[in-house]
Amino acid sequence: MSLCIDRSGSFTSVQAGPRNGSRRFGVSSGGALDLIALRVLNVLVGNEPHAAALEITSGIVRLKFADSRLVAWGGGEYEVRMGRTLLSAGHVARLAETEELTFAGPAKGFRAWLAVSGGIDVPEILGSRSTDVRAHFGGWRGRALQDGETIPLGSHSSRAVGLLKKLEKRKVSDWSAPIEWAHPSTVPPVLHFIRGKDWESFDEASRSSLSSAPFSVAKESDRMGVRLRGAPLKRKDDRDLVSEAVAPGTLQLPPGGEPILLLGDCQTIGGYPKLAHVISADLPRAAQLRPGEGVMFQEVSLTDAHTRLWQIERDLRKFSVGLEVAKR
Repeated sequence: MSLCIDRSGSFTSVQAGPRNGSRRFGVSSGGALDLIALRVLNVLVGNEPHAAALEITSGIVRLKFADSRLVAWGGGEYEVRMGRTLLSAGHVARLAETEELTFAGPAKGFRAWLAVSGGIDVPEILGSRSTDVRAHFGGWRGRALQDGETIPLGSHSSRAVGLLKKLEKRKVSDWSAPIEWAHPSTVPPVLHFIRGKDWESFDEASRSSLSSAPFSVAKESDRMGVRLRGAPLKRKDDRDLVSEAVAPGTLQLPPGGEPILLLGDCQTIGGYPKLAHVISADLPRAAQLRPGEGVMFQEVSLTDAHTRLWQIERDLRKFSVGLEVAKR
């Protein structure tokens, strides 16, 4: 029960749910940068929502399986093929033993996630199987995957066994996840935010330009954060700040005035001014920002942020129930 990484692409790693409960010790939460996609895709193939999956960041990825497996993928606009058959995002497919699965792209967006029935069978460390690349632990040997490696897979759940039988002839499901979950890169690159602790320490022109002027994504961006290029944002004074907690979604301003949007692998504390926080519901779209792409920001209230997240959780529950009906 294994998966051969014939080609690993630009940066492919094992990612699962976040590493909650250890930030007070300086450990990043990490996990898949699109936790909605992770949960949806895992449910599609019969896994627990936070089971370990593959996170793919551009390039050609070619995979081979040692036994029959269910797979489902989502994210940017990749061309994904099982053998010669084109596999659309959000659908479940049954791969036969030694059958090849290939990712190429993306034409739009940046990252993709692949869930495999049984999950990637790597050790759980501090409550998660995710790779922490900067700290060199978790996932598969604490690093990105390499060409030619073979990684272990877990056992099928009873739900996966039933679905494997159901897809024995037609191979690809006629049901799928909603397009906004399967292809979040199709959503316009507008990120909603609430004001940060240091909002008032910026001059009025800078606060206004955050919502009115476009920013572009710098090539130095990674899983730790998205570096943005645009008109410099300025504080009213240059006094030193006490280092405080930061989290995925924090928009902080280092010297120079060009913001950094922190992502899953961000540090746990920081001393840069915190201008704003991108809402949790929009972090999947932030994970699709690619170097050179433009992005806009739009302010919302804290109530709006809570409502959007509640709506996602409600829709995820409805989807899970509907999926169980479709599998029968």
